[in-house]
Amino acid sequence: MKVLTFGEIMLRLKSPGFERLLQSAVLEATFGGGEANVAVSLANYGVDAAYLTVLPENDIGDACVAELRRFGVDTGRILRRPGRMGVYYVETGANQRPSKVIYDRADSAVALAKPGDIDWEQAFAGVDWFHITGITPAISQTAMELSLESVREAKQRGITVSCDLNYRKNLWKYGKTAPEVMRELAKYVDVAIANEEDCQKALGITIDVAVEGGELDRAKYEQLAEKVLAAYPGMKMIAITLRESHSADWNGWAACLHDRERFYVSKKYEIRDIVDRVGGGDSFAGGLIYGLNHYEGLQDALEFAVAASCLKHSIPGDFNRVTAAEVEKLAGGDGSGRVQR
Repeated sequence: MKVLTFGEIMLRLKSPGFERLLQSAVLEATFGGGEANVAVSLANYGVDAAYLTVLPENDIGDACVAELRRFGVDTGRILRRPGRMGVYYVETGANQRPSKVIYDRADSAVALAKPGDIDWEQAFAGVDWFHITGITPAISQTAMELSLESVREAKQRGITVSCDLNYRKNLWKYGKTAPEVMRELAKYVDVAIANEEDCQKALGITIDVAVEGGELDRAKYEQLAEKVLAAYPGMKMIAITLRESHSADWNGWAACLHDRERFYVSKKYEIRDIVDRVGGGDSFAGGLIYGLNHYEGLQDALEFAVAASCLKHSIPGDFNRVTAAEVEKLAGGDGSGRVQR
């Protein structure tokens, strides 16, 4: 199986440890972005994963490509065009102080890309699964048009399409609302991934549930999944992550999945002393894509995805640097954290 993901990767600048931004004159530089994070996860699991984006023709773009290659991601489809690389700044929260993300990504090379810039015949050559998120269509009018073009082209070729709805309120600035765009894009999606806020803010599908944290009523998520599936007859399944946010350091973490026939709920992890939760949803998406293609049962696929994302909360940076064997060990019940000798 070959998977292609498409979206924007950015330079990630983070304050050291738990410092506020620019508390000291140091920022840690890495790379990250929703779809790239999924490609890295899949490559780490041994999947043939390719990543498609548009990067500037400069040393930062070169370094980004080299970093992706280091994880085994196929970068042969990446385009180099005029523009800049988007940047985002991260401040890690602690206790009752939440983590903070600041975007500086206007006029990035991929945001300037327009329909016709990507040869989809070449991009989709040999691809079985295509993954996109709701972030890419939020960054610009032309990126939105490219995103819609990509899912249409994928469906025409019989490629399975997954989409993490990923609502980002700070990005929808060019005149379109998220539901205007995402309701159209969702028509082409086979496997949807979301949290409760994504369903409400991206698709306009609501249930009576708070999105800011606390204990989550799983029965309501079955209703939410059924409402989404009813609205999109072509969608085969939807997975919804369930995050109980007690503080910046302590989250309850689980997920559910509905395939129109049965509603599945994963085990719940109590994740305390969180190291970095940015990229947690992407690690779930990568785990789910892997699980759906490597396990016979949907429960096993869901448990793999949740365990993968649980482990990501212990790893600094956007990328989930774990193997399939490590995920399977946790999913199998070994969460002791004992030293491996």
